[in-house]
Amino acid sequence: MMMSSSWTASKPALKSDRGLIACQNPYAALAGARVLAQGGNAVDAAVTTALLLSVVEPWLSGVGGGGFLLWGEGGTGTTRALDFNVIAPGALDPADYPLTESTDGDWFNWPAVAGERNLIGYESICVPGAIDGLATALAELGTMRWEDALAPAIEAAQSGLTVDWYTSMCIAIDAPGLARFPASAEIFLCDGWAPRAPERQRNLSLPMPAKARLLRHLAKEGPRAFYEGAPAKAMAADLAAGGSRITEADLAGYHCRWAQPLVGDYRGHALHVMPGLSGGPSLLDAFARLEAAWAPGSGEPDGDSALAYVHALREAYRHRFRELGHAGSMPGLHGECTSHISVVDGDGNMVALTNTLLSRFGSKVVLPSAGILMNNSVMWFDPRPGQPNSIAGGAQPLANMCPVLAVDEDGPALAIGAAGGRQIFPAVFQLLSYMLDFGMDMETAFHAPRLDTSTSTVVVDTRTHPSIVSLLTRHFPVLAVEETVYPVSFAIPTAVRRRPGHPRFEAMAHPVSPWATVAEGRSA
Repeated sequence: MMMSSSWTASKPALKSDRGLIACQNPYAALAGARVLAQGGNAVDAAVTTALLLSVVEPWLSGVGGGGFLLWGEGGTGTTRALDFNVIAPGALDPADYPLTESTDGDWFNWPAVAGERNLIGYESICVPGAIDGLATALAELGTMRWEDALAPAIEAAQSGLTVDWYTSMCIAIDAPGLARFPASAEIFLCDGWAPRAPERQRNLSLPMPAKARLLRHLAKEGPRAFYEGAPAKAMAADLAAGGSRITEADLAGYHCRWAQPLVGDYRGHALHVMPGLSGGPSLLDAFARLEAAWAPGSGEPDGDSALAYVHALREAYRHRFRELGHAGSMPGLHGECTSHISVVDGDGNMVALTNTLLSRFGSKVVLPSAGILMNNSVMWFDPRPGQPNSIAGGAQPLANMCPVLAVDEDGPALAIGAAGGRQIFPAVFQLLSYMLDFGMDMETAFHAPRLDTSTSTVVVDTRTHPSIVSLLTRHFPVLAVEETVYPVSFAIPTAVRRRPGHPRFEAMAHPVSPWATVAEGRSA
């Protein structure tokens, strides 16, 4: 006899006239809310939160990775985009990543690399940009001092990562990979096993003393010490000893880049996205295809809208894989990690910030001298030679991250993004359509079932109406799955939005993710 165990998770949207922050961890959300309550702006809160996430949510993002930030000024249409994503080491050699399959795979299923060296270990690491990006955003758009933004992360690293059931589960998923690297096992494992969550109100934490020392050094000497100072020299030595091609020169040469957001119009709504090697151009491509082929009715999402979504998303993905990349005609695609932060402050300034190590725990490598997990962003490159996004030294890979700002005549109206690898831009696309095409409020949109088109099979939520599933099945291979904590099948979004009247703002976190939280910038 087979027994099913289904459950329903729900969360309310939080509405406030004060600033709001939404992210995937309650400790980090509360730290960002404290910044807002003390008069900090949206950038101050986002940077403080991102730095703390590196400690309290280390399997998803961190200072050993990279990301994108979109900023919108309250009351105006001014927006800026900051690209602090990773870059391959200059000496990266495609010959180091031979394919194990003789076929070329297809656009949705790349062939594997021998020894998974593009997925795990030192050879999978690219030059991280998070420290430079977060510090640059703070210096140009924030009001806080760098050392103050670092303070919560330093305190958390010193006291240690709190182990509860969710932490224990996340570590257990990747324990075999972490066990391969002594410095990683020393922090995250107990006798080679994931730590068990304590019972009866006992406490267990995993201190990160080397990381605390690094962050204290950066607080004192400034963020460029990560790239040019004593920490950079020690990290380069660790990387070389492990087989990485990253050098001191690669670290010293890293600098994030400001840009103007790419702007697309969807049925009169201005959508601002990251330009270049992000999920942004593909999102706008999908919306252009959707607007040309389908118009929303007066009811709820139905089979026609679902079919239109799949066609638009699949064609956008097909174009993405064929054309986009560092060698493509226009200025990665696995994994279930990444952190997204959405913030609005009391003045209506908004930030959408996505930061990632790529896979869960990134490369699984903790650098012994720095105590930080490193990304595995070589996985973002197409391992097949001769493609627009093929592995290449000094190149930036094509990333999935897709922060978005919707902007109207009164300034930024919505900041949204998600975590979830290839699932990110399909999720953001559908949530935006739910709100813009069907007039859903944030809470309704976040609880509505979604589909995913990032593989050759269309994945649908088991809550999807049978008539919709039946229609999709006539056109595509379809797999129905339940939305669960793990594995993640439909991405993990967060968003903030400006509302008419009072309260002025609302925010929403993913209902199924157990730690995803919204916090308000209210004084204690």
